[in-house]
Amino acid sequence: MFIYLSKKIAIPNNIRLKCVSWNKDQGFIACGGDEGLLKVLKLETQTDDAKLKGLAAPSNLSMNQTLEGHSGAVQVVTWNEQYQKLTTSDQNGLIIVWMLYKGCWYEEMINNRNKSVVRSMSWNADGQKICIVYEDGAVIVGSVDGNRIWGKELKGIQLAHVAWSPDSKILLFGMANGEIHIYDNQGNFIMKMTVSCLHNVTGAISIAGIHWYAGSEGYVEQDCPCLAICFDNGRCQVMRYENDESPVFIDTLMNVASIQWNQCGSVLAVAGSLRAMAMEKEVNVVQFYTPFGEHLRTLKVPGKQMTEVAWEGGGLRIGLAVDSYIYFANIRPDYKWGYCSNTVVYAYTKPDRLEYCVVFWDTKNNEKFVKYVKSLMSITTSGDFCILATKADDTHPQEDADVESGNNAMYVLVLCNSIGTPLDSKYIDIDPLFVTMTKTHVIAASKEAFYIWQYRVAKKLTAMEINQVSRTRKEGRERVYHIDDSPSGTTEGPLDFAKAFTATRDPICCITATDKTLIVGRESGTIHKYSLPNVALVQKYSLNYRAYQLSLNCTSSRLAIIDISGVLTFLDLAVRSSSGDGSGSQAGTGDPSKFERKDVWDMQWANDNPDLFAMMEKTRMYVFRNLDPEEPIQTSGYICNFEDLEIKSVLLDEIMKDPERPNKDYLINFEIRSLRDSRSLIEKVGIEDASQFIEDNPHPRLWRLLAEAALQKLDLKTAEQAFVRCKDYQGIEFVKSLGNLQSEAMKQAEVAAYFSRFEEAERMYLDMDRRDLAISLRIKLGDWFRVLQLLKTGSGDCDDAVLEQAYNAIGDYFADRQKWVNAVQYYLQGRNQERLAECYYMLEDYDGLERLASSLPENHKLLPDIGQMFVTVGMCEQTVNAYLKCNQPKAAVDACVHLNQWNKAVELAKNHNMKEIKSLLAKYASHLLEKNKPLEAVELYRKAHHFLDAAKLMFKIADEEAKKGTRPLRVKKLYVLAALLVENYHSQVKTSQQNKAKGKTSEATSALAGLLEEDATSSDNRMVDSAWRGAEAYHFFLLAQRQLYEGYMVKAMKTALHLRDYEDIIPAVEIYSLLAICSSANRAFSTCSRAFIKLESLESLSPEQRQLYEDLALEIFTKHSTKNSHMSGLDSTPEGPEGKLPTCIVTGWTISEYQFWMCSVCKHCALENEIGSHNFCPLCHSSLA
Repeated sequence: MFIYLSKKIAIPNNIRLKCVSWNKDQGFIACGGDEGLLKVLKLETQTDDAKLKGLAAPSNLSMNQTLEGHSGAVQVVTWNEQYQKLTTSDQNGLIIVWMLYKGCWYEEMINNRNKSVVRSMSWNADGQKICIVYEDGAVIVGSVDGNRIWGKELKGIQLAHVAWSPDSKILLFGMANGEIHIYDNQGNFIMKMTVSCLHNVTGAISIAGIHWYAGSEGYVEQDCPCLAICFDNGRCQVMRYENDESPVFIDTLMNVASIQWNQCGSVLAVAGSLRAMAMEKEVNVVQFYTPFGEHLRTLKVPGKQMTEVAWEGGGLRIGLAVDSYIYFANIRPDYKWGYCSNTVVYAYTKPDRLEYCVVFWDTKNNEKFVKYVKSLMSITTSGDFCILATKADDTHPQEDADVESGNNAMYVLVLCNSIGTPLDSKYIDIDPLFVTMTKTHVIAASKEAFYIWQYRVAKKLTAMEINQVSRTRKEGRERVYHIDDSPSGTTEGPLDFAKAFTATRDPICCITATDKTLIVGRESGTIHKYSLPNVALVQKYSLNYRAYQLSLNCTSSRLAIIDISGVLTFLDLAVRSSSGDGSGSQAGTGDPSKFERKDVWDMQWANDNPDLFAMMEKTRMYVFRNLDPEEPIQTSGYICNFEDLEIKSVLLDEIMKDPERPNKDYLINFEIRSLRDSRSLIEKVGIEDASQFIEDNPHPRLWRLLAEAALQKLDLKTAEQAFVRCKDYQGIEFVKSLGNLQSEAMKQAEVAAYFSRFEEAERMYLDMDRRDLAISLRIKLGDWFRVLQLLKTGSGDCDDAVLEQAYNAIGDYFADRQKWVNAVQYYLQGRNQERLAECYYMLEDYDGLERLASSLPENHKLLPDIGQMFVTVGMCEQTVNAYLKCNQPKAAVDACVHLNQWNKAVELAKNHNMKEIKSLLAKYASHLLEKNKPLEAVELYRKAHHFLDAAKLMFKIADEEAKKGTRPLRVKKLYVLAALLVENYHSQVKTSQQNKAKGKTSEATSALAGLLEEDATSSDNRMVDSAWRGAEAYHFFLLAQRQLYEGYMVKAMKTALHLRDYEDIIPAVEIYSLLAICSSANRAFSTCSRAFIKLESLESLSPEQRQLYEDLALEIFTKHSTKNSHMSGLDSTPEGPEGKLPTCIVTGWTISEYQFWMCSVCKHCALENEIGSHNFCPLCHSSLA
């Protein structure tokens, strides 16, 4: 970072300031001093110029209000930013809370204990609570609306400071004797803080400041120290939390008055005075440190006594209270950023993430790519690539690290392209404090050694090959050198980081490199020059100051050095010849040894001219040619790039205010004077004089400017000469082609097109009645909408091929943007069937897709793709049609199998004589059975029309369920399903026979043949013949119980009697138990007695169960005689003339009438008067309609 004083505001009547505080959110500055002085100021920038932003813009006081109310010296001022309140206190102990109302500050609350003086006040992080400490040990915690939350008197203690922890759970109290006590937020003492930085300090000391950064903008890195405690003797400790065992120690060697963190906790400012060795008087200084105790900068401030330091909210300025003045200093932070191939790469921290957010902002297309990087150390760019230096993560596997040497690499260099894609990475052991890169090498240096990696970017390698390349560590591609070695450029040993850790008395402080030279600066002022790519120490130079930033010009002949205090000087590395190279004599180029500029914080050489550079001095940019400055430009941007006489500068301060939304206004192009002069000469004086001026100040950019101006005026001779001078081959060819054109208008149109003025060029073509040229221009540009317009508007017919091309291109335009509906219209007109199919598919317009498939000729190459589209959405029939149309029955069968349409698959296989379908079916069925999914196997067989196999499985399932004793209704349903499958099988056999015997014989014959075939095929005769027995058994079983419960005892008993035929299906115990109940309820004790006899004789019963039945029989038949009370002959089954009479499935009665109803599906009968009230067959549940 770099810092310089920028402004000074005097307080009237020379009243001395005691304190200053800067509101981070709204930018108000409050300062308090003697005689009750309290002022609120606000600095605002007023500028109409869009280019002037940030620090470069002039700032004026937009508010300067004196707040009346204190009589004694104001000693403490503190802001509550969340609620826009200012809290102040004076030497009499009076506290005033001020609020902003209509642009002015007014008193809101007043409080005075009249006992003691307020030493410190602190608002917590969310602005809800304030803690006030008095000198006499009183502590008060109040809320933002003025209510007291709690108070406490700490006996015998003099308080001096207070600070809240970021989570508001802990309070730190600083005592007047230098001790710090830790309390919880209710005022209960926890412990004393160990202050290790005061080791071996004698005499009285006091606390200069306690500041605990609340983490509002994230942390520089994980576990970053954020609690700073500083004592007046200059000793300081920075801790991660209140009882950190190993804090960071800083000895500032100064008398400290005040400390404060910047807005993101990355810089700690320590203000006070330094006793100069030679002089007796003290100098005011502000020292800047990182949270890890590294010293960044020192700012000297005039005046007698500095009392307080305050950071601005953006971290770009600080305010200092010195005597009766407020001094302001501007800060140029060391952002982590770089610029490669039109892309600005920058990093920032977020409060909600531990990693750095690295943004690759493509300024040309205004696109940004974001990458999160843990423990980022620096960003370095060159050409099209950038290097991210990071600390190695424990979670990263280190493919590159030297496993043999046993040491784990601590740091990683990641090579990325301009959109943040990692191309290669290297693990290294040395701390990459300084990194530079050229087109071929990356050089990283620690304080003692530097590491060189010759990186390669594989243009045409696959990801796998890149991996292989990065794994093989080629000898010589990476090297390490200690700064005290003198390499000769010949010895190429193995990569050995061990030598890099030898300490040195004179550490490295900066590096830079070009393609052929590496420069390393050391803290003593020595500069080493090495040759690249074979590293050999060429020369050492010694300066009498320490370099901070080095930069080489494009020919490596001159080195620019910015030292630690911001002074820019030059060092000639190459001995310049006084003639011959066209650069003029030594005197002409200025004497670099006498050149010096102060307050320089950035500089950049031009990429194409060794004598041209731009530098940033405070808020001005100067361009120097041969060490002569041009007039300065007001800006505070960082220089990205300087070539073609144009400087690209980026306003990083503005970007960092809202890093997620970078704006193209923050990228500024400045033209240097020779370019501006040439342009005005061409415009005002003419081409002749301008070409003379450019001849005297040659540069390819100026020649191009002249060439373009000559083209505009159709001065082809000058244009050609100028294109030759700037080596633009395309330009030369273009001028030649212009020379071959006859018509003047045609030349003008071509020039307009050359300068991208396409509308104008097109208008000229059309005026010449050359519609074809206008169309070809638009085709080159890819503006197909305009092509279509031109094709349609012209008189006469247009070329059909071009028209179709235009339609398809517009279709592509809409398809790329996923506007499928629009795309379809154009593809239809362009007859582009491939893309049309894709659009229909994306639109889910399957009718359209089907129409398209049917309109295609047979064996069209698109049909398989359409078939595949139908498969993905499960449309079997359309799939089959598409595949059959392109003569791929195998694919059609596979699709049917995939979609589980087995019947279709079997049918197709039969029609196309495919053998493998049966085995496939069996395989799949057995797979389902293995997985215990029998019902799915049944469904599979059913779909494949293998009804008999399905029925077998179904009967098996039903039998198993019956054995388990499942609910009878479920078992009945399973048996009905099995029987229906058998019926399906019957009808299948019948139809196949009919088809075979078509036209040959009578129906009766074919039916007979069918039955014979059935007989031959079905080994499982029982199953086929008596398919309905199981269903009947459970039907009557359920019916008997239903009738019993409804009170129809006679019907119930009749139905139960039928069950005697089904002992093979329903367990006999259940049948005869039911019969016994029904007959006893019907008082038919004879039947009941026979049922008991049957029960007692069952072998399946255990003796205990049999005994129970016998006891029950005894009980019943001692009371009732074994005679049927009503009608006899119920037990015998009545026979008709043709054998057994049918049973009614509604009532369970035997049907003796000649007229009865029969179900068309299951062929079971019922009495006509009974079935009338039913809509479905009671047995098979088929509809009666």
